[in-house]
Amino acid sequence: MQTLETVIVTGYAKAPQGTSMYEMYKHAGIVLEVDLNDHKIVGAEFTFVTELTKNYFQKLLLGYCLLDGVEQLIKRIQSFYFAPSQQAIIVALQAAVQRYWDNVKQMNI
Repeated sequence: MQTLETVIVTGYAKAPQGTSMYEMYKHAGIVLEVDLNDHKIVGAEFTFVTELTKNYFQKLLLGYCLLDGVEQLIKRIQSFYFAPSQQAIIVALQAAVQRYWDNVKQMNI
């Protein structure tokens, strides 16, 4: 069996009513691929409606080291993403990062 160097982790939050995200998905979702060696985000996908927003968020998150804490990522989102779904995205991100650390601790990495 092949040993992978990365893991996939997800986080979700309820999307705000009245937004296209709510109409299409009902939730804000984040999927992160994280390198287990250096804890950097190497891949990211989102339940955004537009490709522009998906691509922009990849620029915000890719390469970020989770050892630096989720607070800096939250500040990036608050500084560069002005939309009704901002808080839902932050909650989904926090859930994904927490899930990552919980599972890494269980794996003794």
